[in-house]
Parts: sequence; structure tokens; C-alpha cells
Amino acid sequence: MTVKELYTAFTGKIPVSLSEIWDNDGLSVCADPTREVRRVLIALDLSDAVARYATKTHADVIVTHHPLIFSPLSALTTDDPIARRALYLVRKGISAMSFHTRFDRFSGGVNDTLAEKLRLSDVCVLGEGEASIGRIGTLPSEMTLSGFADYVKIALGVPFVTACDAHRSVRRVALVGGEGKDFIGAAIAAGADTYLSGRLGYHVMQDAPINLVEAGHYYTERAATEALLRVVSEIAPDLACEIYTPNPLTVY
Repeated sequence: MTVKELYTAFTGKIPVSLSEIWDNDGLSVCADPTREVRRVLIALDLSDAVARYATKTHADVIVTHHPLIFSPLSALTTDDPIARRALYLVRKGISAMSFHTRFDRFSGGVNDTLAEKLRLSDVCVLGEGEASIGRIGTLPSEMTLSGFADYVKIALGVPFVTACDAHRSVRRVALVGGEGKDFIGAAIAAGADTYLSGRLGYHVMQDAPINLVEAGHYYTERAATEALLRVVSEIAPDLACEIYTPNPLTVY
């Protein structure tokens, strides 16, 4: 399978039509679309550490959730960290592709995988339009907010969570991995008593009539790597594939 064939297969499963109009995912670096793919490295972000690890492990393609190039580049020089990373990949012959908001929305993608980790049942799409990225489902049993916070920490491997208590028990949970403050209204409209996301913001969290839980961008979206691995396995079961797991941020 070539790089172009791998990306085409990915797009066949996760079409561009699912992406938000402002998004910039897809095939961002590819010096040779005819290069044979033997090894794939999957990561949440394409950082310098990921690029170096791809070189060390002889990966031909890096597949990420977050796009390497999100905003237009004004120049390809080593002064800009994104441009420097892209130039490094070109020199090493490594291609890069990402699946961002389309993979948030995709059935079996980021937010479905997040719902699985929380063992939610009766999971359905959170709302219409951009809110269709999110999911809403029912917990195995009713919990207090503090009990749910502990539950989330165990399920997602989070060192801590931040919560705002609306003095409601937790059973019907809405969720959006990553930056989710724009979907609080959709969670309320969908009948959720609790909304979980990666990052909501101090001021936003104080005014909602439902419980809000902030569990970290990385921890709510690292499930994307597992979901992307499943897609690669479906496309090419014999392809060598590895997930890069280290968290780029340190919690003290």
C-alpha cells in the first residue's frame, strides 16, 4: 500500500464531508505519494518528539488526530516550529496525515470511544450541526458528582478533574473530547444532567444549570489514537502500527 492509497482508504471510511469548514486536516506532508507504507505511527499530535520517534522506529507515515498545519504558513523556514517540523518530515521521507473534526463526528471515532471508556449505554448524537460531534449516554448507575469525578479519573487515567456542581445527581452524561465549551447549550437541550469535556474554562463553568466536568484535553482525546488504530487495522490488517502514548504536558 502506498501513502496515497492509505490516505484514500482513510478518506473512504472517514470522509472530508464530516469535517468542519474551518478545519484543516487531511494529508499535510507527503514528499512521495507512491512510497510504500510498511510502518505507521499514530499520535494525538505531531510534535517534535513524535517526529523523532517516527524516524527512530522507521515509520513511513504519521497519523494524528490534530492537524500538523492548522493555520496557513507564510514561509517554509526553520524559524517557524510548524514549518521546521514539516521540512524535517520531508527530509526524512515521512508523510503526515490527520483526521480531526471528521473523526470527532465519525461513528466509532473519538467521542464514541470516549463514551465506551465511560461505559455509557443508549449512546446517541448530542445534537444537530456542529453539536453532532458530541455524544450523550447513560451511566451504568446513578452517581454523585464526586463519585463521577472519581469514576472519570479511573476510566480515563486522569490525575485530577475540575468540576462545577449544579447539585444534580449524575446519570445522563453528554460529552465532547477536547475543547467543548461551545456545546454546553446542546448538552442542556439534550437533557443531560452532566457534561464532560476536556476544557471548558473557569468563567463558563460557573453559570450552567447542569454539572460540568473538565478532564483535560489530552485525556479526553487520547482515545482518538486507539480508534485510529482500529481504522488502520481494518484498512490493512498486516500493516505494522504503533501508538505514541507519552503526554506532552507534565502534571506536578
